[in-house]
Amino acid sequence: MSFIPTAATVEIVEKESIQNLLFSHEDVVAEATDRQRRRADADRAVKLGNAYQGKLDIYFQTADGATKRVATTVWAADAEHLTLKSGATVPMRAVLGFDFY
Repeated sequence: MSFIPTAATVEIVEKESIQNLLFSHEDVVAEATDRQRRRADADRAVKLGNAYQGKLDIYFQTADGATKRVATTVWAADAEHLTLKSGATVPMRAVLGFDFY
C-alpha cells in the first residue's frame, strides 16, 4: 500500500539526522485497522530490506506536527520501533505510512 501524504509540505531528511528529532508520545494513526495496516507494511518493509536491500520512503511525524520523509532500507520492525540501515530508529507511533517503489 502506498502512502500519499496529506501535508502541504513534506521535509526530506537523511536517516542519520533522525536521532536528533523529537517524537510525540501519542500515536499519529487513530484507527486500529490503520495501525494494523501500518504494522503489516512495516513487516513488508523488513522483508524488502533484508531480502533485496530495497529502499522505500517512510513518512513520519515529529513532535511539532511536521511531516517528514526518509528514503532508506528497513532492517527490523517490532511493535515499538523501526530500525533503519544506519542503525537509527523511528518510533512506530510516529509512522504515517510507507511508499513502496
